[in-house]
Amino acid sequence: MRSVLENRTFLALLATITILFAILLRPFWSAIFWAVVVTVLFAPLQAQVQARMGDRHSSSALLTLLIGSVIVILPVLALLSAFVAEGVSFYARIESREIDPALFIDQVVGAIPFLPELMDRIGIDTGSIRDYVSNSAVAISEFIAQQALSIGRNTVSFTVKLALMLYLTFFLLRDGDRLVGMMKDAVPLSENRKLLLFKKFVEVTRATVKGNLLVAMVQGALGGLIFWALGIPAPVLWSVVMAFLSLIPAVGAALVWVPVAIYLYATGAWVEASVLVAFGAIIIGLADNILRPMLVGRDTKLPDYIVLFSTMGGLSLLGVNGFVIGPLIAAVFLAFWNIFINDISPETEG
Repeated sequence: MRSVLENRTFLALLATITILFAILLRPFWSAIFWAVVVTVLFAPLQAQVQARMGDRHSSSALLTLLIGSVIVILPVLALLSAFVAEGVSFYARIESREIDPALFIDQVVGAIPFLPELMDRIGIDTGSIRDYVSNSAVAISEFIAQQALSIGRNTVSFTVKLALMLYLTFFLLRDGDRLVGMMKDAVPLSENRKLLLFKKFVEVTRATVKGNLLVAMVQGALGGLIFWALGIPAPVLWSVVMAFLSLIPAVGAALVWVPVAIYLYATGAWVEASVLVAFGAIIIGLADNILRPMLVGRDTKLPDYIVLFSTMGGLSLLGVNGFVIGPLIAAVFLAFWNIFINDISPETEG
């Protein structure tokens, strides 16, 4: 009886101190999360570097971190800098009416002769649509500008979190095997199930991050490239927007380049519009279908509706980090249930 009471008391204290420790780390959750993600992504590279350098864990971890910084972190910082500049500039141009969204509607309606009469017959008020689009464009541009300014104002906080992320990543790369071993020992499951769950978690993490982020980055880069080639203003800004929207299945980057193509057609830029439509439909559209199976693998690919709801839910609850955390949680959720179903199925028992 005393032993049972002692175990329960210890577990209660363990849960309490764990919750308190999690609350203590709350300001740095995003830095910790991205450190874990970067570690999981670059662990195979670190293993290769360590094999070449022998058993020097610190040296191999430091070299891997330097390579990862050059490949990922420095380009992202350069992109964020350009995003801040173009986001503020774009909002200023809308505020000064240099860019007029209402004019966009007028030009599109005027370019199609039968459209005004058709809209009148079905009871659609062109003026209301023009006002709605104009107000929406101002609100969206204001949101983008606020996010860009937020990044600029929080430079010190961002730098501190980036430094903490890199610092933690180094130790996770160096001591990752030992930490995973300690976590396995702490999980009260059979050895086979623990190995299967940890393997599935690493597999799903890599697949989700590579499949979502890398494909989104490629589609955003392709979109920004064609915008720059066609002389469309703020290509870096729209590149970042298309990268985020690419995480949404079915439509994704088309939410940006399709309206731009319509505007180009309406203003008489038929060649530029046709090039944009062809590039968007063939190059940007097929990038997901070609790259995702290569980077993710068909076994770990999430259904489109799961990606949609988990991305939107993650974004609403967790902010920008939710673009990754939402689909990751969904993928791990499905993986765990798949393991559970396989464990209790008659075929497995047989």
